[in-house]
Amino acid sequence: MLHHIKYFLFKLSNIQPCKNDIYNWMLYRYVNRIEYALKHGNYKTRKLAAEALGELGSSASIPVLFKSIDDKVQNVSIAVLNALDQIGCQDELGATIIKKRFDWVKKQRNKKAKQEANKGKKYNIYRWERASKKSFERVKEQLKKPIR
Repeated sequence: MLHHIKYFLFKLSNIQPCKNDIYNWMLYRYVNRIEYALKHGNYKTRKLAAEALGELGSSASIPVLFKSIDDKVQNVSIAVLNALDQIGCQDELGATIIKKRFDWVKKQRNKKAKQEANKGKKYNIYRWERASKKSFERVKEQLKKPIR
Protein backbone atom coordinates (compact mmCIF):
# COMPACT_ATOMS: atom_id res chain seq x y z
CA MET A 1 0.00 0.00 0.00
CA LEU A 2 2.86 2.34 0.80
CA HIS A 3 4.38 1.96 -2.68
CA HIS A 4 1.06 3.11 -4.18
CA ILE A 5 1.17 6.27 -2.08
CA LYS A 6 4.82 6.91 -2.97
CA TYR A 7 4.03 6.53 -6.67
CA PHE A 8 1.14 8.99 -6.32
CA LEU A 9 3.44 11.49 -4.57
CA PHE A 10 6.05 10.94 -7.26
CA LYS A 11 3.50 11.75 -9.97
CA LEU A 12 2.70 14.95 -8.08
CA SER A 13 6.46 15.74 -8.09
CA ASN A 14 6.65 15.85 -4.30
CA ILE A 15 9.21 13.05 -3.84
CA GLN A 16 11.57 10.89 -5.85
CA PRO A 17 11.35 7.10 -5.53
CA CYS A 18 14.27 5.43 -3.80
CA LYS A 19 15.98 2.16 -4.63
CA ASN A 20 13.55 0.17 -2.44
CA ASP A 21 10.53 1.68 -4.18
CA ILE A 22 11.80 0.72 -7.60
CA TYR A 23 12.70 -2.74 -6.27
CA ASN A 24 9.12 -3.15 -5.00
CA TRP A 25 7.77 -2.05 -8.39
CA MET A 26 9.99 -4.70 -9.96
CA LEU A 27 8.60 -7.37 -7.61
CA TYR A 28 5.03 -6.46 -8.49
CA ARG A 29 5.99 -6.06 -12.19
CA TYR A 30 4.74 -2.46 -12.44
CA VAL A 31 6.55 -1.76 -15.69
CA ASN A 32 4.52 1.37 -16.41
CA ARG A 33 5.62 2.94 -13.12
CA ILE A 34 9.27 2.18 -13.81
CA GLU A 35 8.94 3.62 -17.32
CA TYR A 36 7.38 6.76 -15.83
CA ALA A 37 10.33 7.01 -13.43
CA LEU A 38 12.70 6.67 -16.38
CA LYS A 39 10.99 9.54 -18.16
CA HIS A 40 10.36 11.95 -15.29
CA GLY A 41 12.75 11.16 -12.45
CA ASN A 42 16.01 12.78 -11.47
CA TYR A 43 19.25 11.25 -12.74
CA LYS A 44 19.56 8.71 -9.90
CA THR A 45 15.98 7.60 -10.35
CA ARG A 46 16.41 7.35 -14.13
CA LYS A 47 19.52 5.21 -13.70
CA LEU A 48 17.76 2.88 -11.23
CA ALA A 49 14.72 2.65 -13.50
CA ALA A 50 16.86 1.74 -16.52
CA GLU A 51 18.61 -0.98 -14.52
CA ALA A 52 15.25 -2.29 -13.30
CA LEU A 53 13.82 -2.43 -16.83
CA GLY A 54 16.89 -4.35 -17.92
CA GLU A 55 16.39 -6.89 -15.14
CA LEU A 56 12.69 -7.25 -15.91
CA GLY A 57 13.50 -7.95 -19.55
CA SER A 58 10.19 -6.70 -20.91
CA SER A 59 10.45 -6.20 -24.65
CA ALA A 60 7.53 -3.76 -24.48
CA SER A 61 9.77 -1.21 -22.77
CA ILE A 62 12.32 -1.08 -25.62
CA PRO A 63 10.80 2.09 -27.21
CA VAL A 64 10.96 3.93 -23.87
CA LEU A 65 14.58 2.88 -23.45
CA PHE A 66 15.43 4.06 -26.97
CA LYS A 67 13.89 7.47 -26.21
CA SER A 68 16.15 7.90 -23.19
CA ILE A 69 19.34 6.59 -24.81
CA ASP A 70 20.55 10.19 -25.36
CA ASP A 71 20.22 11.27 -21.75
CA LYS A 72 22.15 14.31 -20.56
CA VAL A 73 23.80 12.26 -17.81
CA GLN A 74 26.25 9.73 -19.18
CA ASN A 75 25.63 7.18 -16.40
CA VAL A 76 21.93 7.07 -17.26
CA SER A 77 22.74 6.58 -20.93
CA ILE A 78 25.10 3.72 -20.08
CA ALA A 79 22.47 2.11 -17.83
CA VAL A 80 19.95 2.34 -20.69
CA LEU A 81 22.44 0.70 -23.06
CA ASN A 82 23.07 -2.09 -20.57
CA ALA A 83 19.31 -2.59 -20.17
CA LEU A 84 18.84 -2.80 -23.93
CA ASP A 85 21.71 -5.27 -24.10
CA GLN A 86 20.11 -7.40 -21.33
CA ILE A 87 16.73 -7.38 -23.03
CA GLY A 88 18.33 -8.34 -26.33
CA CYS A 89 16.91 -6.12 -29.00
CA GLN A 90 16.09 -8.35 -32.00
CA ASP A 91 15.77 -5.42 -34.39
CA GLU A 92 18.80 -4.93 -36.65
CA LEU A 93 18.60 -1.15 -36.40
CA GLY A 94 18.44 -1.32 -32.62
CA ALA A 95 21.44 -3.64 -32.45
CA THR A 96 23.50 -1.27 -34.62
CA ILE A 97 22.52 1.75 -32.53
CA ILE A 98 23.48 -0.06 -29.34
CA LYS A 99 26.83 -1.15 -30.81
CA LYS A 100 27.69 2.33 -32.08
CA ARG A 101 26.69 3.91 -28.78
CA PHE A 102 28.85 1.46 -26.82
CA ASP A 103 31.77 2.37 -29.09
CA TRP A 104 31.13 6.05 -28.46
CA VAL A 105 31.06 5.52 -24.69
CA LYS A 106 34.33 3.58 -24.88
CA LYS A 107 35.96 6.42 -26.86
CA GLN A 108 34.75 8.98 -24.32
CA ARG A 109 36.19 6.96 -21.44
CA ASN A 110 39.52 6.49 -23.23
CA LYS A 111 39.68 10.21 -24.02
CA LYS A 112 39.01 11.13 -20.41
CA ALA A 113 41.62 8.64 -19.15
CA LYS A 114 44.18 10.02 -21.61
CA GLN A 115 43.49 13.58 -20.44
CA GLU A 116 43.93 12.52 -16.81
CA ALA A 117 47.20 10.74 -17.61
CA ASN A 118 48.62 13.78 -19.44
CA LYS A 119 47.38 16.33 -16.91
CA GLY A 120 50.71 17.06 -15.22
CA LYS A 121 52.91 16.49 -18.25
CA LYS A 122 54.91 19.39 -19.64
CA TYR A 123 56.01 19.60 -23.22
CA ASN A 124 59.38 21.19 -24.04
CA ILE A 125 59.98 22.40 -27.55
CA TYR A 126 63.66 22.93 -28.24
CA ARG A 127 64.85 25.46 -30.80
CA TRP A 128 66.68 22.94 -32.93
CA GLU A 129 63.58 20.75 -33.21
CA ARG A 130 61.27 23.40 -34.54
CA ALA A 131 60.11 22.85 -38.09
CA SER A 132 60.25 26.54 -38.97
CA LYS A 133 63.99 26.66 -38.24
CA LYS A 134 64.63 23.61 -40.44
CA SER A 135 62.63 25.03 -43.35
CA PHE A 136 64.41 28.38 -43.02
CA GLU A 137 67.80 26.66 -43.27
CA ARG A 138 66.66 24.75 -46.35
CA VAL A 139 65.53 27.95 -48.09
CA LYS A 140 68.90 29.59 -47.33
CA GLU A 141 70.74 26.66 -48.89
CA GLN A 142 68.58 26.81 -52.03
CA LEU A 143 69.24 30.53 -52.40
CA LYS A 144 72.99 29.92 -52.40
CA LYS A 145 72.71 27.63 -55.45
CA PRO A 146 73.03 29.29 -58.87
CA ILE A 147 69.93 29.69 -61.02
CA ARG A 148 69.93 27.50 -64.19
